[in-house]
Amino acid sequence: MPATYDDAALILQLVRWGTEMGIDDAGQAVFASDFDVRAASADDSPVGKLLSFYETVGALVKHDILDKDLVLDLWWVKGTWDRVGPAALKERERIGEPRLYENYEALATQG
Repeated sequence: MPATYDDAALILQLVRWGTEMGIDDAGQAVFASDFDVRAASADDSPVGKLLSFYETVGALVKHDILDKDLVLDLWWVKGTWDRVGPAALKERERIGEPRLYENYEALATQG
């Protein structure tokens, strides 16, 4: 099923929310040449912002509220997961919750 105008409206709301939370700056931080993927933590502000944002987007896609193809066309989900995913996996292990950030990871592996 193709994306709808409702998908577009929700995307625009997500873009606004992402702007308010500083997602652009977070993305620049995790793609900076001095960002250490291995040392990154979910407690690091840029990492936490991306984890929160894309977990929400992934949940909306999972529940068919938002079109997956539109999301993957607009955002490089896999690329961001490659940068912050190791921190998410460490956090899963630390707190013993295998479902933590599962929607973000699932979305990243689909693109």
